[in-house]
Amino acid sequence: MAKRMLDCTASDLARFTKEDYLRSIAGSEGRVLACECIGVTMPVLTDVTNAEFAASMGADLLLLNMFDVDKPVVNGLPQVAPEETVREIKRLTGRMVGINLEPVEDKMAADNDETLWRMSPGRKATVSNAAKACSMGVDMVLLTGNPGNGVSNRAITDSLRAISEKMKDKLILAAGKMHASGIVGEGGENIITREDIDEFIHAGADIILLPAPGTVPGITMEYVRELIAHAHSKGVLTITAIGTSQEGADTDTVRRIALMCKIAGTDIHHIGDTGYPGMALPENIMAYSIAIRGVRHTYHRMAVSVNR
Repeated sequence: MAKRMLDCTASDLARFTKEDYLRSIAGSEGRVLACECIGVTMPVLTDVTNAEFAASMGADLLLLNMFDVDKPVVNGLPQVAPEETVREIKRLTGRMVGINLEPVEDKMAADNDETLWRMSPGRKATVSNAAKACSMGVDMVLLTGNPGNGVSNRAITDSLRAISEKMKDKLILAAGKMHASGIVGEGGENIITREDIDEFIHAGADIILLPAPGTVPGITMEYVRELIAHAHSKGVLTITAIGTSQEGADTDTVRRIALMCKIAGTDIHHIGDTGYPGMALPENIMAYSIAIRGVRHTYHRMAVSVNR
């Protein structure tokens, strides 16, 4: 049986298979923290990647947003061959690494051409991009959407099915939305329903993503708890996500969200990437970690050497 992720060192994770990761997360009983990071922005610490900073504050899983598998850029990283970018992050942090891929509807994505979230071919949720990610050392692919990019649940299902047919045995596949992503009619409680969860699972999802309670209008703790229980009854894990900039709120707000997610029963807690541009406020990463697992496990994750 795989060790709980709470207790894992870098050398443990280096030996893990996909199934080991899933068992390790489940065994941690709602005490796994995922931090989303953007590599193409200026790092908060200038010459230290946002991924390293997030890991140092207690993140167990690093989720790279806006990561282009054709043109991988993580500012602050030592110079390496492009295809070694993810493996270098894993070497420096000793953490599990995932990336976002987006099943965008091209007409909607075009509206974002002048914004930070502008799409590129290497970020689309295609089988070839998922295969490239796997070859680069990515452990998990999350099919989701950035603000305004036009990602519907139907598009997620279609992309997930195609990727799962080729990559199911090699990659952890997660699916869901943190916000409406520009789709009229998929806001509030319509962001995800039981029917969406069933379709994602049937299409090959290992993990279902839902908005964290209190982050999207209408998404209550009771609603999320019901959906998490439904996902668990189908044999998959869940991740609750702060994707609405509240990773930059005061620490009391973040702690309250953390506890609601814990009460709702989630397996992985996600905190987003725009407290400062590129990552959550570092004090909020630590506050979230302490809220869901206390100082002992938080400080252990922060202190353990990547050379162990």
